[in-house]
Formats: sequence, C-alpha cells, structure tokens
Amino acid sequence: MTHEQSRSLYDRALSVLSGGVNSSVRAIRPYPFFVERGDGGHVIDADGNRYIDYVMGYGPLLLGHDMPEDLRAAVQQKASEGPMYGAPTEVEVELAEFVTRHVPSVEMLRFVNSGTEATVSAVRLARGYTGRDKIVVMQSGYHGAQESTLVEGEGDHTQPSSPGIPDSFAEHTLAVPFNDEDAIDAVFEEHGDDIAAVLTEPILGNYGIVHPVDGYHEHLREVCDDYGSLLVFDEVITGFRVGGLQCAQGKFGIEPDITTFGKIIGGGFPVGAIGGRAEIIESFTPAGDVFQSGTFSGHPVTMAAGLETLRYAAENDVYDHVNGLAEDLRAGLTDICADQAPNYTVVGTDSMFKVIFTREGPGDVGDDHCEAGCRQREACPRYDHCPKTGADVKAAQTERWERLHWPAMKERGVFLTANQFESQFVCDAHTEADVEETLEAYKEVL
Repeated sequence: MTHEQSRSLYDRALSVLSGGVNSSVRAIRPYPFFVERGDGGHVIDADGNRYIDYVMGYGPLLLGHDMPEDLRAAVQQKASEGPMYGAPTEVEVELAEFVTRHVPSVEMLRFVNSGTEATVSAVRLARGYTGRDKIVVMQSGYHGAQESTLVEGEGDHTQPSSPGIPDSFAEHTLAVPFNDEDAIDAVFEEHGDDIAAVLTEPILGNYGIVHPVDGYHEHLREVCDDYGSLLVFDEVITGFRVGGLQCAQGKFGIEPDITTFGKIIGGGFPVGAIGGRAEIIESFTPAGDVFQSGTFSGHPVTMAAGLETLRYAAENDVYDHVNGLAEDLRAGLTDICADQAPNYTVVGTDSMFKVIFTREGPGDVGDDHCEAGCRQREACPRYDHCPKTGADVKAAQTERWERLHWPAMKERGVFLTANQFESQFVCDAHTEADVEETLEAYKEVL
C-alpha cells in the first residue's frame, strides 16, 4: 500500500487543525489515512487503498456506508426542503414515537446533537429532579467530553482527568470500578443521601468491551431504589446495537430511570437523546425547570435518517445478520487466539467485538470456555483472567496493540479502531467473505 496522499493531507491539516484532526482518537501514529469514500462495509482512502471497515464511524453505521433506498430518499427530501427551521417538524415526533414503542424504560425523549450533550443534559436532569449534587460513575467508563465525568481516582478521592476542569466539578463525582458491588455499597453507605444518580454504560464500550458480571446491574437497580437515586444507562454505543430495538437494557432485563442515546439513533448524522420516565423527562424546560435547549436539536435530516435506519433494521432482519456475522467472527478469533495467543481475550456481544491483549490466561481452557466472546461466566476457565474493569483492560498490552497490531492489520486491508480500548462493529453490509478475510489477517498478524 502507498499512503502519499494521506501523508500530504495530514501535513496540510497540521497547519490548520489542532493535532491535524478534529477528534483526538483519529490521531493515529505516525499519521492517519484519510478516507475518500465508503462502500458498503468498506472504506477507500485518498490513495485508493480499500479496507474492510470495522470502525463504522465509531458505531453509528449499523447499515454500513450505503444507504438503503428509503433512507437515502428521506435524507435527500429533508435536505432539499430546507436546512432547518427553528420550529418542530413531524419527523421528530415520529422518531420519538418509534423509540418509545420499542425501548421498555423510555416514555418520553428530548433530542440533542451528540452523545456528550446527551450525558451532560442527563446529569443536569438527574441533579435537578432529585435535588442532589453527587453522581457515581464507573472508572474508565466514558460519557463524552464533559466536566462531571472526566475524572480519575476512586470513591470520593477524585480529581479532573484533563486540564481546564476545576477541581470543584470532581468533588461531586464518585468513581467506582465496574463490576464491583462492594465499591457501590461503600459509596452509598457514605454518601447515599447526596447521590443523584449512578451513570454507567450497560457494557463498557470505550474501554475494551467489558461485559457485566451476573447480577451487577440488578444490584445497581436495587441500591438506587433503596436510596432514591436514579439509574442512568449511557446507551450511546449500545443503543439499537446490543439487544436490537430494545437496546442493551432489554437484553439484560433492567429498566433504568434515564437513558442516553446517540450514534445509531441518528442514522450516521450528529445526534443525541435523553429518554426515560415521563415524570423525569418533563423536568426539562419548558415543561419543568431544568434548562435544556439547542438550536440544531431535532434536526429534520438527522431525525429522518434515524427513523428510516431503525425502520429498515426492524423490517429486514438486520440484527440477525449482523449478530450472526459477529458471532462467527468472535468464534473464529477465539480459536485463533487459543492456537496462537492463548493469553488474549476475545470480547464482545451482538455486533460488537475486540481482542484484548491480556497478559495472563489459563493453560488449558477445556470445553467449557466462552466460545464467542467473554460473558463473565464463573464456570468458564478464563473467568479469573477476563477483564472485569477498565483497569484490567488498561493493564493489557496496549502499546503492542497500537504500535504493532493495528498497523499490521491495516496493511492487510482491515480497518480497526485506533487503540486497544474502543469497540469494533459489524454492519449489515459486511459479508461472510469479509469475516473470512478478516480471520485470515488475524492469523497472519497475531
């Protein structure tokens, strides 16, 4: 492969864009390749190189890069009718109706413009609704670029994880390890009357795809109920990808009080949403007193794209297809790792997947191991070695993944997320041939 055009574009970008990119995760070393266009489950870069794409825009592209006819027509129609209006449109009502029909906990929605905006608004809503200030987050969980959750530390010993955030923000944020019931109990015993909400991803999706251990979410639900706190599920990544139209909360059988959405709900266009019980969501202005507003919220092009994406998924067995391909991919990766890298852990569920370069593993996994992605089963011989927290993922061979594995896979025409942490995704446009080619690449690289 040659990359002269991408290198030239990056050279130009460094002069006019901070770090040469508009999102830090795109700053691949020594320089990123620049995408010219998408084609189904593939992307073609500025030098004409073709890659199987498992980044999928970091999750929004459930259907891949080619819009089905109805989706393309809806987007083109809304764009041709006018950019936006500063007034409501019917399509935003239709998308809200679709979501409330399918997601068990959601009775009402407020659309915004990004996953970050959704979680910022959800935290403000939880505080305004409960009259409390503190929130509990999971260490290494990611909820966008917002001050309340960009923290590091444990319990109430937290500090901002980025310059530019006053310490006073972190004072109201309690951080606990994912999958640790004792840690949750401890912070509630000390601060329970001041905790507005527990904010968590159902599955850690920005830190290696960490699956919950059995009973963990049920415990969160119980503790929140006992103390009058709200349970907030960040489904920006998992929403309408894990668990199909019911999202991850439907898959796990847990009803949070508030859910944040993004990515797929906008069909590949900028979007976010906050959903939940009507009595809570109605606390937003103008129905209530918690301020929330946005010029581009409910943008008609985004609303049309999201609605037609979800309709297409519902009517065309999309989830059966993507989940089946990802299952085959994870199963194949599990076999390859058993032969070539037995310490490594295959993770993921539904259409999400990743190989975590864990440093230790059992000598012989036998027949009772998780065959297509870690499920945190205590009976699995790998149970004690599978990542259960973000710290476990961070302790893996992250530099080996980024500096050796990613470039080698790219040179074999497979586009993975840029580091050890973010999830990878299968889309409806991927094929069995793509899976086979990907597995062959892994065999050569691992």
